[in-house]
Amino acid sequence: MMRFTVVEAEQAISFVAPPTALAVLVSCCARDPKTIEALLTSVEREDRRLVAHVRSGLAVFDEHNAYGNFQHVHNALRADPRLFQPVFRVVDDVTRAASLQPYQWGVIVFNVAKKRIIQVQNTYAEVRREGHVPTFPEESADGRQRVYRLPAQWRIVP
Repeated sequence: MMRFTVVEAEQAISFVAPPTALAVLVSCCARDPKTIEALLTSVEREDRRLVAHVRSGLAVFDEHNAYGNFQHVHNALRADPRLFQPVFRVVDDVTRAASLQPYQWGVIVFNVAKKRIIQVQNTYAEVRREGHVPTFPEESADGRQRVYRLPAQWRIVP
C-alpha cells in the first residue's frame, strides 16, 4: 500500500491504495487534468474500483467531519495505521501532516494545479515521463497495455 495525495488550487485529498495505482495516476496526468475531480474522472476509465474507494471515502469524511469538527478524522489518523487508513480531505495542520506521511511503499503528491508529481518517498517504482499501464482483464479482452507520455509542462520531482 502507498499514500497518494492530490492537490489543486483550493483543496487536497489523501488516500492509501495499492502501489499499482501509481502508474494509473501518472498516466492520467498525461491527460492534463486541472482539478482533483478531473483526475478522478480520468482514473475512473482505468480503475473504477480505485475511484469508487476514494469517492466513497470522501463521502464518509464529509458525513463524519461536518461543520469544521474534525475530531473524527483526527482520531482515525491517530489510530494504528496497520488497521485503518481513511480517505480524507486536507482541512487543517493535522490532516496536512498526515497527507505527507509515507505509508508502506511511500507517499506521492500529485499537484494538478502546478503540474507536479512529487515523490516525497517512493520505494515502489520510478515515476517516468513515458510508460505504459496494464489494463485490467475485465476491462480489456486482449490484455493490451495503454501507453502514456506526460506533457512537457508536467514536472517529476524526486
